[in-house]
Amino acid sequence: MNKAIRIRLSVMMFLQYVIWGAWLPLLGLYLSKYLHFEGLQIAWIFNAFAIASLTGMFFGSQLADRYFAQERFLAFSHLVGGVSMLGLAYTTKFWPFFSLMLIHCFFYVPTLSLTNAISFANLKDAQKDFGPIRVWGTIGWIAASWPFVFIPIDWSKVPSMAEAGGFVAWLGKALSTPKTGQAMELALTSTFLVSGVTSLVLAAFCLTLPHTPPAKDEGAKFAPLEALKLLAVPSILVLFIVTLLDSFIHYCYFFWTSPFFSAIGLPENWIAPAMSIGQIAEITTMASLGYFLKRLGWRKTMILGILGHVVRFGIYAIGSKETLWLVILSNVVHGFAYAFFFATVYIYVDENFPKDIRTSAQSLFNLLILGVGPFFGNFLWGWLGDQVATKTEAGEKVINFTQLFLVPMTLGLVAAVLLAIFFHPKPTKEAAPADPLAEPVASV
Repeated sequence: MNKAIRIRLSVMMFLQYVIWGAWLPLLGLYLSKYLHFEGLQIAWIFNAFAIASLTGMFFGSQLADRYFAQERFLAFSHLVGGVSMLGLAYTTKFWPFFSLMLIHCFFYVPTLSLTNAISFANLKDAQKDFGPIRVWGTIGWIAASWPFVFIPIDWSKVPSMAEAGGFVAWLGKALSTPKTGQAMELALTSTFLVSGVTSLVLAAFCLTLPHTPPAKDEGAKFAPLEALKLLAVPSILVLFIVTLLDSFIHYCYFFWTSPFFSAIGLPENWIAPAMSIGQIAEITTMASLGYFLKRLGWRKTMILGILGHVVRFGIYAIGSKETLWLVILSNVVHGFAYAFFFATVYIYVDENFPKDIRTSAQSLFNLLILGVGPFFGNFLWGWLGDQVATKTEAGEKVINFTQLFLVPMTLGLVAAVLLAIFFHPKPTKEAAPADPLAEPVASV
């Protein structure tokens, strides 16, 4: 593959995930503690992504598949999404906040499929080349998380280097002195500013990407409908169901990890970096994904990804202030679980679905991963949190996280069993001889 194209695709992925990674990890904390939104309001704001996933499948992907050059559609989407994200930094009321988030997500969600589709269209060997390109999205997410260790520091309370007794002592004091109250609230609005500015930069950069024309003269008239028809293939239907379950589990992580970390003693300015450990691990995992795919095949690779969730939530369930280090370290498996399941699903779709509906097929699974899964999952995890909570004499709500995290752990075990028994795909390239139970998906 041309080196210049590889660099452009890598930069595209980097900026794509800076946009998302800047605001998502700390959104729940910001909305609940600083804007004082009610639980249902917070669920609806999180679910703007889910709503946009449904509309994105039938709007964004259809247009990109059929009518517009994908890099130009990507540029327009990030332009509108960036402006709406900047507006969130100055919004504190529910309905304006929800409206702006919905606009941003409406244009941002389809770009997740588009960046994959543009990459696949310009790669000679997706199994080999997609991982090293996609890993730059992970690096982008990490790059978006770590500055917020320093932005919320209350520098007025940090002693001089001489008073602290040297650089190491001064740095330790600074990193453990976060802002509080309105000062912290103002600092957290920078997450939206970083995201919005990055979106506008990516909008301009998209115009330098390889030209990726639509496939408007090929196949059926409505690509999303043709993608849905593929659910008649048993293995695709099983993968669809398992992807839904895994997305439930995946979004429990985003819903409850930051409150859980806070409850067991992690300072607020360290929550986003601690959560980014999973993305750091994902770098190695994504880079080696092609190796594992060609040796383990689709099914075993996906099962290992799902079991990563089981391990992580099992550790969460027994986590406490005394084992905070282990809980933080367990986030290593988050990147492993994402790459081995979700990234593998995207590659599977690219290699097994007809060319003219490929972007819509990617969106079909994005509908589960970013839409249906989090939409119902956010309400499920919010409801479950209320069910396992008690109140102290002072009226403070205390959640039994042990009981809560046993639920996603169990769902992960169920999903792994379903995949092991009922999913029989064609083998990957350079894999073992064909499985006699495999369905010929690509010819459907």
